Amino acid sequence: DGTDQFVQGYFVLDSKKSGGVTVSHLRFGDEEIRSTYLIDAADVIGVHQFSLLRTMKVLELAKPGGTLLLNSPYAADVVFDQLPVEVQQQLIDKKLRLFVIDAHAVAKDVGLGARINTVMQPCFFHVSGVLPEDEVIPRIKASIEKEYGKKGRKVVERNFAAVDRAISELVEVQVPATATSTQHRMPPMPSNAPEFVSKVIASLIRGEGDLLPVSAMPADGTWPTDTAKWEKRAIAQDLPKWDPDLCTDCGKCAVTCPHTAIRIKIFPNEQLEGAPEGFQSKTFKSRDLPDYQLSIAVAADDCTGCGICVDVCPAVSKTDPSHRSLDLVGALENRDALRTSYEHFLTIPEIDRTKVRHDTVKGVSQLQPLFEFSGACSGCGETPYLKTLTQLFGDRMIIANATGCSSIYGGNLPTTPYTVNADGRGPAWANSLFEDNAEFGLGLRLGWEQQNADARRYVRELAALIDTDLSEGLLNADQSDEAGIAAQRARVELLKTTLDQSLSKDQTTDKASAVRHLRSLADELVEKTVWIVGGDGWAYDIGYGGLDHLFGSGRNVNILILDTEVYSNTGGQASKSTPRGASAKFAASGKSTAKKDLGAIAQVYGDVYVAQVAIGANEQQTVRAMLEAQAHPGVSVVIAYGTCIAHGIEMSTSMTHQKTAVASGYWPLYRFRPSEDAEAHPFKLDSKKPTLPIRDFVLSESRFSMLARSDKERSEHLLTLAQSDADERWRLYSQLAGMERTVPHDEPIPETAEADESVSAIPGTEVAKG
Repeated sequence: DGTDQFVQGYFVLDSKKSGGVTVSHLRFGDEEIRSTYLIDAADVIGVHQFSLLRTMKVLELAKPGGTLLLNSPYAADVVFDQLPVEVQQQLIDKKLRLFVIDAHAVAKDVGLGARINTVMQPCFFHVSGVLPEDEVIPRIKASIEKEYGKKGRKVVERNFAAVDRAISELVEVQVPATATSTQHRMPPMPSNAPEFVSKVIASLIRGEGDLLPVSAMPADGTWPTDTAKWEKRAIAQDLPKWDPDLCTDCGKCAVTCPHTAIRIKIFPNEQLEGAPEGFQSKTFKSRDLPDYQLSIAVAADDCTGCGICVDVCPAVSKTDPSHRSLDLVGALENRDALRTSYEHFLTIPEIDRTKVRHDTVKGVSQLQPLFEFSGACSGCGETPYLKTLTQLFGDRMIIANATGCSSIYGGNLPTTPYTVNADGRGPAWANSLFEDNAEFGLGLRLGWEQQNADARRYVRELAALIDTDLSEGLLNADQSDEAGIAAQRARVELLKTTLDQSLSKDQTTDKASAVRHLRSLADELVEKTVWIVGGDGWAYDIGYGGLDHLFGSGRNVNILILDTEVYSNTGGQASKSTPRGASAKFAASGKSTAKKDLGAIAQVYGDVYVAQVAIGANEQQTVRAMLEAQAHPGVSVVIAYGTCIAHGIEMSTSMTHQKTAVASGYWPLYRFRPSEDAEAHPFKLDSKKPTLPIRDFVLSESRFSMLARSDKERSEHLLTLAQSDADERWRLYSQLAGMERTVPHDEPIPETAEADESVSAIPGTEVAKG
């Protein structure tokens, strides 16, 4: 802007929500640019993440005599020795100039946290010469004023400080004449990676997907799960380090970690044999499992360094309040040791699922998660819910995922975070359109029910062949818990063996045809659980018609709504879930209407299980709600509060921020349990009466505070209304919690019921008293 130059930007980016790789091909010049094409001989290459030099081919595109601008955690006098030998040789061979700056240190010093864009931007203009030196800083500051002015003067001043510090911190490094490093680029994939991973996924990770032939892609459109573990990004600047002497075994860190980068295992003492030096564990406190150890390990190459685990850790040293059982430490100094410990941690067998309680946070934290290392934003408030679901039900889950954040970090290529257990079982996942995910998920449930019914029909038809006891067991199995599922799977394996033996003797008769059909359907005799997953944009807005149809279907499906209160994936537009007073795209002056109460709408149907949860506020209530939803024989919906980077909060406090939301009455916790006949009060209010005013909570988020700065009078008016909304909601919920059930849900209204005297009966109808 503001020059006569021609400019072109072409951006090649991966689909990670944050911490991903974007290659910006930028051209500037006096001659007209007549086509879009990638740069293959760059005058300047800026590398904003040091680790990329170890994982990607970067300097292949550098023009001889060009410049490398590097964000480096290493000082100028030692940085060359930390480069892979391949990068050193390219610097020498191409006679490149090398400039380095520790942009993360500058950003941290001026109060920008991990945001380094306004540190790197003036450095780029300084080394590139695109604009005259005296024009650069004023132009950058003008753009900062325009971009961040609505977020407050403090944010603007911090960015100005970053710009002012940038050039003074930039240092040119004299490139030696010979390469001396003992380090090499990381291999594309470990030697034990599956063939598809090493040949196809590795190419995509390296940014060389365009070189793959179409024939390399799966012909049926499916993609293997269990692949995110091969993509080691190592993007964290700080990593959590565990002190077992302070640990209370609570499990909060593992349950709330957004990226499954911190894991807990319990195991017999003998498993410590052969552990590497520095591997940490402690005695596990349990009467049921004496002589067991507990270990907490960190996936150092997969952690994003968000710091949530440290924020939620309740174990604080009595002598040093700044020290917890988990502390953040520098990644550079600790990554190798943490990596070695984690590699050993993975060799320890997972605990027998029947030995661990599934209804406690402590127990769930010890179960293997089947959702790991997603590309979600650092500190994401959504992913802990999905991870916990997979810990509880993952080996038999079928997931229908609406388009949105959860489909981007959940199933986008080249790697998928859904994984499998030691038996090769894990969630089956499919993404539907934004508008029809409810119908899509219902179809998956109906499809499985049909397959299950066909399998049961064939079992009855072939009972004489199968064995009476086995067929009776298959048809009447109690699959309501882990032991029941395991027993049914054992029966199914016996069934397969019997059917295979029969087919080896007879391939042609009508009976053989029935045997073949049952053999193909045998696994459907094991109960599956269908979860329909999506965000508030899908559930409250564009997919609500289908969701409402689902509420009235009576089918045994489970719905997880990840409610961030904005269209997060497309930039934070307002949805019907956006609360009154919040600013968003298309609601810049603050949303004037109240949030839609989707949970109340679902409860009106009477037979729908409904829970509103916030895992950061009450992990136990969240676990209980998921178990109850799964156990409910009809439709169940869990509405989960998802803190989001679009809210304008410090994401390291994502979980404790949820706790404040509940304490203020902004997000009440409850469960509506229609099928519990013995429960006199179907509506259970799980949070206490609010102790904070709404404004104390909401003004800590920039989506509310920006309106307070730009239009204080309107902000005050909307906040007053928002407080009234919260007060009325709490009054209503409190009344519901005190109401007893009048007619048991699954019993018909007696034909002799008398009309209540206070109700005018309509001719031809009968009104139940009360």
